[in-house]
Amino acid sequence: MKPIFNPLSSAPQPLRSRLRRLNARGLILALLWAPLTALAAHGVAQFGEPKYPAGFSHFDYVNPQAPKGGTLNLSNTSQNSSFDKFNPFSLKGIAAPGVLELMFETLTVYSLDEKNTQYGLLAEDIQVAPDLSSVTFRLHPQARFSNGDPVTSRDVKHSFDTLTSRKASPRFKAYFSEIRQLTIIDSRTVRFDFTRKGRDLPFVAGSLPIFSPKWGKSDGKPTAFDQLRLETPITTGPYLIEKSTAGRGLTYRRNPDYWGSENPVRRGMFNFERVVYKLYKDKDTQVNALRSGDFDFFNEPHMRYWCCQYIGKRFDEGELVKQLFPHKNPPAMNGYAVNLRRDRFQDPRVRLALNYALDFEWTNQKIFNSEFTRVTSYFTGTPLAADGLPSAAELKLLEPYRAQLDAAVFGPALVQPNTRPPQTLRRNLATALKLFAEAGWHHKDGVLRNDKGEPFVIEISGSRGQSPFMDPFYLNLTKIGVVVRKKLTDSATGRSRMNKFDYDFTTINFREARMPGAELWRNFNSSDADVAGSENIIGVKSPVVDELIKKLLDANSEEEQITIGKALDRVLLHGHYILPWRYLKNHYFIYNKRLQGPAVLPQYYGANEWVIGTWWDRTAEKLAVK
Repeated sequence: MKPIFNPLSSAPQPLRSRLRRLNARGLILALLWAPLTALAAHGVAQFGEPKYPAGFSHFDYVNPQAPKGGTLNLSNTSQNSSFDKFNPFSLKGIAAPGVLELMFETLTVYSLDEKNTQYGLLAEDIQVAPDLSSVTFRLHPQARFSNGDPVTSRDVKHSFDTLTSRKASPRFKAYFSEIRQLTIIDSRTVRFDFTRKGRDLPFVAGSLPIFSPKWGKSDGKPTAFDQLRLETPITTGPYLIEKSTAGRGLTYRRNPDYWGSENPVRRGMFNFERVVYKLYKDKDTQVNALRSGDFDFFNEPHMRYWCCQYIGKRFDEGELVKQLFPHKNPPAMNGYAVNLRRDRFQDPRVRLALNYALDFEWTNQKIFNSEFTRVTSYFTGTPLAADGLPSAAELKLLEPYRAQLDAAVFGPALVQPNTRPPQTLRRNLATALKLFAEAGWHHKDGVLRNDKGEPFVIEISGSRGQSPFMDPFYLNLTKIGVVVRKKLTDSATGRSRMNKFDYDFTTINFREARMPGAELWRNFNSSDADVAGSENIIGVKSPVVDELIKKLLDANSEEEQITIGKALDRVLLHGHYILPWRYLKNHYFIYNKRLQGPAVLPQYYGANEWVIGTWWDRTAEKLAVK
């Protein structure tokens, strides 16, 4: 990220006064004027320069001539089949689908064809301090809330103060925890000061959602933020709530006065006149509704449905289309995680033994139609993923910690246990038994027992929908003498148990991130391991991991970031904290033929955000002509 230098703010006081007097008289000459305009940052990249120059017209992956109009009918993408609030930031309750994406905007937005670059949205100018200690945003003069009020610095501060208070979900305070303070410079300028100097932090600050302090005060009686439920949010986004049906369905209508329609980062986007969410109580009902044409688009992550359920007349006649769309999204680490707070999981040999009982290849072939690829790294698909032997730079970084690390960290990158020939499940289970024996668990009368005769028992937590692909793993564990107890829960109960660390062994999904940032610290830092509700779900307590993450966040170049990332990856992988699972290299779309997307495919994108944001209704232009 190239720091932006402001000559007015950095000049000595006498010079600043003189420059302001000259400016007031209209006498700023080209000598000063040129640097000021050249250094105004419309966007910033983590490393290098943004792809799109100042004054660009639109992103390459949109169609600026896309017709406006028509309706996009969607379904719920989570297990939530109802909602009870329009406030996506409070802790309690279930937020309406789409409310965050369609109504709320941030200071900056990512482009979908660059890995780590943000451009101003509500902010027209971004200035990063040369030492990375702060970022300053100048608000767009045309930015308006849905009630017509201009967006001011006070609104930004109100949003920040609210989201980092006890009135919002604790995850927002955690996410913005490295912002030391927000200072109002003038009515359109704010500065975020950081607790550390990191290239990721301007991106964190830029992702702050902005909303009006008048939200919930329309009747003159202010409502506490955590009590806001179905009060209509006052926001800057392209859509308004048109109709809500008792928590079962929701219609958004395009705001005819949306301020950002011609903004370069919004041109050619949000083309549907209406976006309608229809909520279904279970997966089978949802699939049947899609096959019947009740809604228009779905990205199917479950391969057993993709391969066999989307058939029938509408598919045969071309009304409904099945199509793969490739992407370059770095897959987030996901898989089965142990609770390190349990004594029986303290030995890394036990954790590795469990991994040898997981037959990913069989499950992928028999249940997922071989559509998945296994996650092999905490940075899969990026240059930070460990590979081969450590480089000289990696060894130099790791050497001071040699006494605290497994010797294998200094050897070839870890290859996950697998059943690709010549490996077999039988051989892997034998290896698992050997590792258990080394850790003090011996196979007696069909059960693994320690020296006290206590059986090795695991309670595995999951949802009913996970049973088909988890059951083969359970069976393999029982073959080697593990006593397995399944605990099936709904999403709310499961989330509550995770917050209290009340589990033995469960599935885990880290958040997808384009660049390594503070989420690594939240996931692994030792100080949070025993803090209820923290994101260190696994309970990792490793001074080496702590120090490497700090070094990674402070990296001054992409080369340094890659070296530290590879070293950290080796340490985490050899900790055997997670049994890595799977990812998809494509999005699996089912959509109505009247929908059309741009000719240019982005690289880093979510399925729903791309369709809602850049597609359009083919019939809209014909309707407009009529």
